[in-house]
Amino acid sequence: MGASYYQFCPVAKAMELLDERWTMLVLRELIAGSRRFNDLRRGLPRMSPALLSRRLHQLTVAGLIRPDGAGYALTDAGLELGPILEAIGVWGARWIGEIGDADLDPKLLLWDMHRRVDHDAVPAGRSVVHFEFTDVSGAARYWWLVIAARDADVCDADPGFPVTVTVHGTLRRMVEIWRGDVTWQHALRDGALRILGPEPARRALPRWFALAPHATAPRPAAG
Repeated sequence: MGASYYQFCPVAKAMELLDERWTMLVLRELIAGSRRFNDLRRGLPRMSPALLSRRLHQLTVAGLIRPDGAGYALTDAGLELGPILEAIGVWGARWIGEIGDADLDPKLLLWDMHRRVDHDAVPAGRSVVHFEFTDVSGAARYWWLVIAARDADVCDADPGFPVTVTVHGTLRRMVEIWRGDVTWQHALRDGALRILGPEPARRALPRWFALAPHATAPRPAAG
């Protein structure tokens, strides 16, 4: 538990647990479906393993999660935070619009995309989406998303399978699409993003992913 506010208010008591750094993001990952320690780390790439272990222990002691054979499972108390986190995400999308260059993380983006694949929309067999982010230097410029029957995996090295379609453009634009700030169609029209490959795959690609609930939240009118 964090430092006490010494208030009987339920909000204060809840925040003694929840407002420690990374705690809500650990819960975000668990609610999104991550169970194993390594999967949690992939969704929290800038969190140290030691701190992640500490937060998991705190959440276990507090009764929000419990260890199980597959890693960690949410208790009823933890599951009740799902709608709250979703509402925070919608609020953030509506009112906290600014993202800096340091917020742009291809590893986190691809990890989030891999668990939002609409497998009913992807052709049968294996499909490989290759991403090339033109505003990222070094090896982090290239990523592969391998989609198979009811499964998907993120690779930061060429997995050796034929590429079905390539997404070429800036990481910032792809993040803006994923956040719901712009649509795929808008990004393709303004040239910040290109989809390369056979025409059926190019046209279908945006439908392969279900956007997160916050991505469809209406934004306030400018001005």
